[in-house]
Amino acid sequence: MRTRELRKRGLRMHLRGKSFEVLAALLEHSGGVVTREELRRRLWPEGIFVDFENSLNSTVNRLRAVLGDSPTKPKFIETLPKLGYRCVAPVEALPGAPPPSRCCLSRT
Repeated sequence: MRTRELRKRGLRMHLRGKSFEVLAALLEHSGGVVTREELRRRLWPEGIFVDFENSLNSTVNRLRAVLGDSPTKPKFIETLPKLGYRCVAPVEALPGAPPPSRCCLSRT
């Protein structure tokens, strides 16, 4: 993920900065919960004021659109209401890459 690229079936997918950061956080904690508070701190550091709820929801929705995911039948991102999100897809480290900085999603 050092190149900050997301590929789907070999094709490079366009992913905005904040959506990429959410994806990175989910992959780093694959199978575990990433809380909304953790994402707030990661995406908007102290001193940055945004409409957090709407901004985070929009960011996750853009990520889901790129992944072809659905909040009601998630293949990749599960929403845990009022708490956060969880990566539910199998995650594998790329050969020779130190996890979790370079990972890929795969659907089985």
